[in-house]
Amino acid sequence: MSTVPVAVVTGSNKGIGFAIVRALCKQFPGDVYLTARDPGRGQEAVAKLQEEGLHALFHQLDIDDLQSIRALRDFLKEKYGGLNVLVNNAGIAFKEVHDTTPFAVQAEVTLKTNFFGTRNVCTELLPLVKPYGKVVNVSSMVSSSALGSCSRELQQKFRSDTITEDELVELMTKFVEDTKKSVHEKEGWPNTAYGVSKIGVTVLSRIQARMLNEKRKGDHILLNACCPGWVRTDMAGPKATKSPDEGAETPVYLALLPSDADGPHGQFLSNKTVRTW
Repeated sequence: MSTVPVAVVTGSNKGIGFAIVRALCKQFPGDVYLTARDPGRGQEAVAKLQEEGLHALFHQLDIDDLQSIRALRDFLKEKYGGLNVLVNNAGIAFKEVHDTTPFAVQAEVTLKTNFFGTRNVCTELLPLVKPYGKVVNVSSMVSSSALGSCSRELQQKFRSDTITEDELVELMTKFVEDTKKSVHEKEGWPNTAYGVSKIGVTVLSRIQARMLNEKRKGDHILLNACCPGWVRTDMAGPKATKSPDEGAETPVYLALLPSDADGPHGQFLSNKTVRTW
């Protein structure tokens, strides 16, 4: 079994994920895994880094597919006995204003990947994170604005320091069901499936950090959510203000926090700064 430290970035064959891998290849003292749904695209991305003189490794991962997540889990367990850095970056977004896909479909598809897929990765891989490990869940400032557009009752639930993972899953499931019945606005939800999915990611991170404090206090694992900013990617489009490398800065900062750091933990950050949730 290898004693080399290992980092994994989900959804990293392009965009912000690719930029995160690039930065980790330069700064992380171990093996860095670029993952993608499509092995061809993943290998291409690894080859691109090789041309830059950087060494990334590839492993297939589709966060919508539990078998794929478990295959990665078993590989990491067998080869490395665990994991040191996990960056949950994989996600999707419809062009909500211009997309003609029915909103209920957008809601179901977006939450399936951004919330439920990310949660499945965490369920399978968090137990593998070694002492002093770092977990970074890439969320979005849109989660903050979407939270502000929720009813007061929903805001209270999402800001609660005692909300459980089961309760969060119930709320995320309810949003999808409410959109199918076209009652989501009446039920206090905002009109953004992406925003709600990222509320889910931010709140999940707060819950996971609390669980780590309760169950693995002595392991000094730091887990946070962050917003990379508005980044020029296929997702955000060419008008965005940041380059992918600039978008990678906060996730990479959190992934490489020094081992003697006792925070941030359970926080939501943008521009390397803790934001009020």
